[in-house]
Order: sequence, then C-alpha cells, then structure tokens
Amino acid sequence: MFDEARPLLTPLMQDPAFSQALRLCGQKPVVLPDGMLVLCRRIAGITLAMLPRASPPDDLDAQLRAVALHRCPLILSPQTPCALPRSLRLRAPRDMAVLDLTNSEGERRANLHGKWRNQLKRGEEHQLSVTRKPLPADPDTPVLREEQLQSRRRGYANWPAPLTAGFAAAAPDQTHVFRALHKGRVVAHMLFLTHGACATYQLGHITNEGKALCAHNLLLWRASRYFAKRGIVQLHLGVLSADTPDLDRFKLRCGARRQPTGGTHLYWHPFARR
Repeated sequence: MFDEARPLLTPLMQDPAFSQALRLCGQKPVVLPDGMLVLCRRIAGITLAMLPRASPPDDLDAQLRAVALHRCPLILSPQTPCALPRSLRLRAPRDMAVLDLTNSEGERRANLHGKWRNQLKRGEEHQLSVTRKPLPADPDTPVLREEQLQSRRRGYANWPAPLTAGFAAAAPDQTHVFRALHKGRVVAHMLFLTHGACATYQLGHITNEGKALCAHNLLLWRASRYFAKRGIVQLHLGVLSADTPDLDRFKLRCGARRQPTGGTHLYWHPFARR
C-alpha cells in the first residue's frame, strides 16, 4: 500500500501519486534533489513556486538553485510547525483534525465522545451494508460528480475532479471509497486517499436518509478500523474552521485531536539575504 522507502508520515501533496496526478492533468511539478515536490505557477509574468505541506530542507537555497528556482518567490506551507527563518508569515497556523490509529480498537472506541458513540451504535443497529472499492479514474464518476455539485452549492473548494481522477489513475490502490447502503440504495459515501502510513479524508456525501441512519459515523468508524489493520497510523480529517462548527464537532468527537499546521510563509531569496 505504501513504499517503505518513503518517510513514514508522507504528506498527501508530497506523495509520488500526487505528482503523477498533476502530470496526467498536464502540469509540470518540479522535484528538488531531495525528492520534495514544488509546484510552479506564473502570475502576471512572475513564476511563483510553492512547497506544499513539507518542512523546507536546511539547504533550501542550494536545492532551489539546483532546479533554477532560486530567484522565484516561494510559498511555504509546512504540515507541522517548524523553524522558518528569513521568511514572511502570510497566514497564521491552522489546526488539523488528526485521528491516531495506533491504539487498539477497544481504546479507540472508548475515546469516542458519548454522543458520537451513541450515533455509531444507531448506525450499527440499522444494519447498513458497507462496501469499499477503489475510485474509478474517471472525472465524471458519480462520486466526483456529486462532489462538484455539493462544493458549488456550499461554496467551498476542493481538488478539481480531473486531479482526483488522476490520483486514482496513478495509484488506484491508494484510493478507498466507502459506501453505506440501505435497502440497496447508497445513502452515504466517503473517499479516503492513503499516502505513506497516513490516510486523508478527501470528500464525502450523505443523503437525508443517511443522516437519519448515522451513516457517516459508521463509515468513518469502519474506515478507521480498515486502515488501522493495514498499518496506517494517522487519519487526517482536514482543517478545522470556525465557519463549520458542526463538521468540526463531528471530527473531534470521533477521537481526533487538534494538530497545528505550520502556517503559510513567503520566502524570497533577495529578502532572505537581507
């Protein structure tokens, strides 16, 4: 499922499958000598580089020079807090919800918030059928089509459907669609992507019937059990936001903890030298 030669806690946007998905979408990511992925974009004639979800190496200047990006403004967005000398902070760190899967199943269930645990019990009592399959490498597959409609309706941004489909084409075994069915009808689904020894919740949808049946509680619990049995040690549930209190409560009550990110910073060689 994951390459043991890669770092254990490989960030999703530093996984080789993400790089390959970008290439399948016609983009040209740059790889630093140490293997880190850098994204490039031209804005108003200026090349802007971005090192997504990774702590910069100690020899950052030398590595950027090796790929001819040493004169470009660089956006740093490390997944965890780290020292970023000679950089300008653009955005304060935000918290991610991270579920630890290294405890036993009994310990993880005991860590559930009481209300979340009761909802899970209701989902289990309804005897929903749960399936898991890879995501089809098709931007128009129902899971991605529903996500596009939902994101427009609710006004949030997620990966474009072709990029998610490209990830599925590059690494089908790293995509996991969990579905809950009631009387033969799909009432909820969740898509997870695995990377290194981590999994990330990527998108999901639930019907009114699924909400009444607590289908998402059951899917998240079943997914966490599935990943824990296969050596995944962390399940990332996304960034927490004051704009989505109900969603944040759902994430934290499943036993996830708050983990700060490193924020967003601007590093540019002329300013760094000064």
